[in-house]
Amino acid sequence: MFFETIKSFFTALNDILLKMTWLSELFRRLVENVFGLRVSDPFGGSLHFFLYDTVKIFILLSVLIFTVSYIQSFFPPERTRRILGRFNGISANILGALLGTITPFCSCSSIPLFIGFTNAGLPIGVTFSFLISSPLVDLASVLLLASIFNWRIALAYVAVGLILAVVGGSLISRLKLEKYVEPFVFGNRMVQAEESALTFKERVRFGREQVAEIVRKVWLYVLIGVLIGAGIHNYIPADIITAVLGQQNIFSVLIATVVGIPMYADIFGTLPIAEALVGKGVGLGTVLSFMMAVTALSLPSLILLKKVVKTRLLVIFISIIAVGILVIGYLFNAVSFLFL
Repeated sequence: MFFETIKSFFTALNDILLKMTWLSELFRRLVENVFGLRVSDPFGGSLHFFLYDTVKIFILLSVLIFTVSYIQSFFPPERTRRILGRFNGISANILGALLGTITPFCSCSSIPLFIGFTNAGLPIGVTFSFLISSPLVDLASVLLLASIFNWRIALAYVAVGLILAVVGGSLISRLKLEKYVEPFVFGNRMVQAEESALTFKERVRFGREQVAEIVRKVWLYVLIGVLIGAGIHNYIPADIITAVLGQQNIFSVLIATVVGIPMYADIFGTLPIAEALVGKGVGLGTVLSFMMAVTALSLPSLILLKKVVKTRLLVIFISIIAVGILVIGYLFNAVSFLFL
């Protein structure tokens, strides 16, 4: 009885704070009582989906970015580099992947850090572990995934993202690919910067500035993602989607991965699409593969990475991540009953 009470309490808390069921009900009433539409109809349902998901994502995004940025203020790039420099081998790759989760950067902004870390003498495999995990997995993504799906899926996504980052970085280390990094990256050693301690007010100001900056960068992708999600959720018949991306199509994971690569969006923009696809019966692994391809293998970030590594290293990096995403996708499709 006690454990049932605790479970009910946390379920209610999750519904209120993360899923925001009260917000969904508020917009349902707005759509039906103010606009005179029914959420059971395609247009009314799309409008409800758009309003609810947009407001929910931006509320969660602002709170989570502020919290994560406050934590991130304790781990500036120089401190992160120094921490990574104390470890070697697989432990360094694990730490690099873990630090990538608490120092969240988009895939493009991670490239300057790649240059700085490599220039400072860190093994490229460790740097790649950081480079993979930083855009792919962060603290905000855990809570946002839980708000749309559930905690099992959120934690599983983080686990496989970290494994992919560690394995990818470790393989690159084993292959001894330093000679395929452009020479200018090693040209000058990093100057040891003096790290100043921030006050509480400065950390709060940093958090607010990060909220404003990141929301300014991602708002359009979020709106586009929600619009696409609303269209998928209410207008595209489920049988068409499942014919292309359903688990009965053996190529569904491959298709989702290939479709995701040309896109450039944060995980926040892909979540509404993922939510709609799962609602239409698309396999969990297929959806996760799409999200991972968008965040870890986006075309703009690969173009930037090509500026600092030679073609052979870039091809190996893409191949490792792509194969990892495909394995994760098919594995999750096979065991999705454990998470849904």
